[in-house]
This record gives sequence, C-alpha cells and structure tokens, in this order.
Amino acid sequence: MSYVVVIPILIPLFAGALSLMCWRSVALQRWIAVLATGAFLAVSFWLLQVTQSEGFVVMQMGNWPAPFGITIVADLLSAIMIVLTGIIGFAIAIYSLAATPERHEKFGYYPLMHLLLAGVSGSFLTGDIFNLYVWFEVMLLSSFALLTLGGERAQMEGAIKYVTLNLFSSAVLLSAIGLLYGTVGTLNMADISQKLSQVEHTGMVNVLAMMFMVAFGIKAGAFPLFFWLPASYHTPLVAVSALFAGLLTKVGVYALYRVFTLIFIGDVGYTHQWLLWAAGLTMVTGVLGAAAQFEFRRILSFHIISQIGYMILGVALFTPLAIVGGVFYIMHHIIVKTNLFLVSGLVYRYLGSYDLKKLGAVYRHRPMVGLLFLIPALSLAGVPPLSGFFAKFIIIRAGVEANAWVITGVGLVVGLLTLYSMIKIWAEVFWKALPEEVDDSHLRGTEPTPRAWIMLLPIVGLAGCTLYIGLNGQPIYELAAATAEQLLNPELYIEAVLGEQP
Repeated sequence: MSYVVVIPILIPLFAGALSLMCWRSVALQRWIAVLATGAFLAVSFWLLQVTQSEGFVVMQMGNWPAPFGITIVADLLSAIMIVLTGIIGFAIAIYSLAATPERHEKFGYYPLMHLLLAGVSGSFLTGDIFNLYVWFEVMLLSSFALLTLGGERAQMEGAIKYVTLNLFSSAVLLSAIGLLYGTVGTLNMADISQKLSQVEHTGMVNVLAMMFMVAFGIKAGAFPLFFWLPASYHTPLVAVSALFAGLLTKVGVYALYRVFTLIFIGDVGYTHQWLLWAAGLTMVTGVLGAAAQFEFRRILSFHIISQIGYMILGVALFTPLAIVGGVFYIMHHIIVKTNLFLVSGLVYRYLGSYDLKKLGAVYRHRPMVGLLFLIPALSLAGVPPLSGFFAKFIIIRAGVEANAWVITGVGLVVGLLTLYSMIKIWAEVFWKALPEEVDDSHLRGTEPTPRAWIMLLPIVGLAGCTLYIGLNGQPIYELAAATAEQLLNPELYIEAVLGEQP
C-alpha cells in the first residue's frame, strides 16, 4: 500500500508529458487536464484515508533504506495538503476551460499547470531536505512560465520581482542545506532531527534555523520580503492567479511547519519568538496594504499576506491548540482564497475590468454571483458560522491560553480590517450603480458570455466546501487535532521513516 504515496507526484508528471505529446490539440489537453486532476483528487482522498488508518505512509525509493536513499513520506499534514492540492487543481482545470484564452493554451498552459502541481505535491511528500529544494525549483520554473504566459508588460514587471526574490530565497535555502549537511552529514529530515539534537554548538543550530526561516518565509510571503507577491499575483491569467493564491505560498507555510516541528525544536524560546514577530508583522502589513488598494486582485493578493500571518502564528505559539488552529486555518484559507480569485475572474468576464472604480451593479443583475462572493468573503473575515470564524477562533483562543495578549489583539484587529476590505469590494463591485461609460451588456445578459456557466461550477463547489467546513466543522477539527498530535511528537515521524526508536 506504500505505493499510494508516490501516485500524486506521478499523475501530474504523466499528464504534463501527455499534454506535450498532444501539443497540436488544445481540446485533448483540456480533457487531459480535467481527467488527470480528477484522478489526482480521487487518489488524494485515498492517501488521506490510508494515512488516517496507518498514521504514516512511507516509501523508500529504489529500496535504499533511510537515511541513505530518498524517502517519500506522508503523515496527516502531508495528506491534508495533497487533498487540498487535488481540490484546487481540479477546480482550476474546470475553470480554465472557459477562462483561459486559446492563444495561451497553445503555448503550454496545461503542461505547465501539471508541472506546477507535481512540484507542489513533491514538496509536500518528500522526506529529504535537498529534494524539498529540488521540488521548490520545479515550482519556481513552472510558476515563472505561467506568470509570463502572454508576455504583457505588467506581467513581465511582476515576474521580474517574483523571480528575483524567489531566486534569492532559493540561494539562501541551498546555502542552509549545505551548512546543515556539513553539520550533521545527512539530508533525510527524520535523521537530521535525530542528529541535530546531539549537536553541542547550539549557536550554529540557531543560525541554520534563521536561514531556513528566511528562505521559507520568502516562499510563504511573510514579512518583510513579501512584496513580490502583490506585485505579481494580479498580473497573469485569473486562473493562474487563483492557482498561485491557493497553493504556492502554502508550500512555504508547510515547510515552516515541517522544519519547526521536526528539526528546529531544541531552542523554541528563541526560534519561535522570531516566528511570532514575523506572524504579527505579516498580518498587519498585509491587511493595511489591502485596505489601501482599489484593484480587485491586488486587494486579494495583500490579504494572502495577512492570512499567512495567522498560519505562522499557529506554529509560533507551538501549543497543541495553536497547531490545531494553524492546520484548520490552512484548510479553510486555501479554499476560500482560491474561490475569491475565481469570483474576480467571473466579474472581469462580465465587465472587463478589475478596477473597483469601474465596476458596480453586479448584485442587481447577477445576484447569484454576489452571494457566491459573500460566502468566501465573509469566511475570510471570520464571520460566523463560516469556516473562517472557527479557524480564527481557535487561533485567538490559543493565543489567550498562551498569554500572548499582544499578538491576540493584533489578530482581532486584523480580522476587523479584513472585514472592512471585503465590505469595500462588496460596496464597489456588487452594490453601487455601474458607471455610465462601462459596457454592461454581458452583465445584463443582453449579449452572450461564452462558457461563463463553466466558470460558475468550481465557484459553487468551493463555496460548498466553505459552508461544509463551517457548518460541519467537527470532523475537520478532529483531523486537525490528530495532525497536531503527530507534529508535536516528532519521534513518531522519525520511527516511521527510519524504522527505529530515536
């Protein structure tokens, strides 16, 4: 049964290769994308089921025993992230059928999408720190190509900032991995955890921890090197923006959770205090940036940053309830944020702009679209009984129990400012009258909007997921609690990978 852990990597790789073979047929590439992401989603739930029953699913590549070979391993956190990747990948594949222009499809959109999904999956499932770097580079390559697909001026400007900061992050990460290998002589994360605890020079360990924090913090879009994100996420195709918003920064968050619950746990008072500062500043700067914007996707991009702060706060507090809240928040946010970008693309299809000043009257003519916006928007702001309320509630309660009053207050204020931003979008895009100079024929339905109904399908599906998490959150909470228990007992991971007690 261990082979199930490698299938989520193989499916997108195979689908990408098959799409390249069908380069001349866009129709075939579309079908491959939908079928492959659908199969990925089914396998991801299978992997989660196996992981829940067995605790860990481990595969040693080439039958080389750990720590000498490359290990592919899934614990509950990895399996959850793979399920979320499957949900988002399938939603984007369907949305792309209507939202992606054929000229972009002809230049490799679908093969690049599959390559990105393979990189994301590999990052979540690898048990080797150097292979984590390799999968990061696979993501960087595919995401840069998707970001520049179309070659428009705004895309190129955003891409330069995106690739520059991410290459800097990669350089820091590679340097940290080299120093870490020189210190402990292994790249297997379970083995690193075991051997790093025996290193006497704690100062060097803390230096390594800070290097990994910087590298993964940039990937996650955390303070202070986050400005590549709002400079780039609003420039590509909306399906690409949604895919990036849902998955890319969460790989950085996942890496922070992995290394700061498994590897760098020897001086929690030092390392996690820095994470606490990063979480607070990320929340504040992100939400203030969103409040100052009047472009639909730029507002959403800045809110990615602010919400990343809540996720980092979970691992920074490093208590069982805080980890539960962080995992719950990740599950909620990936679905909600992707959906908000998809809604923005649908509004653009009707009115031809992302500028809030040039939009309006969507609720009057398309009330269903307005309601579909309200569900993820209010969830992002933490309004009960939606998923975001319970995610924020758990995090805030964990902060109170840890007596972290300042960061708890910051979290509450940021939640109110998030609600302000969502109300601003609602008032400008959905409620106010449409400016007279704007062509509203598509919005009124007097002219056909090609395949717009296809764009509604994933939006409705993701909104249903948000409602399910909010109205039936007990199974999700229990899953997050089981995940937190695993993360706070790293010896379980070490034993599963190395086959022995540490």
